[in-house]
Amino acid sequence: MSVHRRAGARGNRYDVRFRTPDGEHLKRTFRTRREADAFEAQQRADLSRGSWLDPRDAERTFGEVARHWAERDVAKRSSTLGREETILRVHILPTLASRRLRTIRQPDVQALVNTWTGLSKPRTVRRHYGVLRAVLAYAVECDYLARTPCRGIKLPEVAPLDRPQLTAGQVVALAEAMGPDLGSMVYLGAILGLRWGECAGLRIGRIDLEERRLVVAEQLTRGKYGVHFFGEPKSHAGRRTLAMPEALAILLAEVLTFRGLTEGDSDALVFTTGAGEPLRYEHWRRRRWMPACERAGVVGVTFHDLRRANATGLLAEGVDVRTAQARLGHSDPRMTLAIYAQATTEGDRRAAEVLGARFLGATEPRAIDAP
Repeated sequence: MSVHRRAGARGNRYDVRFRTPDGEHLKRTFRTRREADAFEAQQRADLSRGSWLDPRDAERTFGEVARHWAERDVAKRSSTLGREETILRVHILPTLASRRLRTIRQPDVQALVNTWTGLSKPRTVRRHYGVLRAVLAYAVECDYLARTPCRGIKLPEVAPLDRPQLTAGQVVALAEAMGPDLGSMVYLGAILGLRWGECAGLRIGRIDLEERRLVVAEQLTRGKYGVHFFGEPKSHAGRRTLAMPEALAILLAEVLTFRGLTEGDSDALVFTTGAGEPLRYEHWRRRRWMPACERAGVVGVTFHDLRRANATGLLAEGVDVRTAQARLGHSDPRMTLAIYAQATTEGDRRAAEVLGARFLGATEPRAIDAP
């Protein structure tokens, strides 16, 4: 490895010539002797430690590496691939697509995060950053970079979700407002904790009205470019068999009667459009859900709020966490507790009374004398 001075029309240039561990000869050119000497010293040190990285790999563009990253994991769910593709295409590649990996520094990442923070909500910013960080971590795994520039990045604080707590009366009003064909979806969300995609992908053959059991084995989801398809539940835990109350079994039987179907139509979907086609979320939300919420007086409620109400109700009624976790299809009970189960007003009042009785008992509170 050596440094050679080369005179040119624009002044001296300094070439660092060296041989890679594979025996290939490489050359890098610098404007100053200091830069050339620093590069040579770094290459020698890396070679001696066995941590040498081919500097040509750091010349790859971010867009090229992002494409390889997006294509490498064939096991990802299509909906995840679709979300990541959108984030890359809309929010990251316009800024970084043509940038060489070696030129992307920590301040560049922080500046992009700051731009997102001024335009989007904190949770959205963190989703964008998660994709950017994953691509640059992939570059490190591939030995294109020695370390990622995603270090010490300041992200916006995410406030805890403060979602409305639906009462039993509101759930009933919302189900009635949805109509006889889709109203039972509301009860599947509130009583069984089904996700929207699990309701939309439910087939008649997955329901046993006599034994009052329902199997969650498929869901309707949206993948890349907004294409809808039927696929597996979100996780292995999402595939589950749920007992259902008699009243809900009766309601589902009424849905089949309304649509002129029987349990023998096992492949038919329980919930469809008026034309018998699979539901499409945006169309369903705009045409059926939002008007129903307005009629029921619960504007702003989402279908997922029914699932939160289910988790909260399970724990409020004393159902153990493991059973609640299994019914919700969670892989980790901490998700059941931290994300979905909200404290209820009744639960808060009951907790106050229990602790008051424990520490105050039957004694009369004694006034504290003023100093």
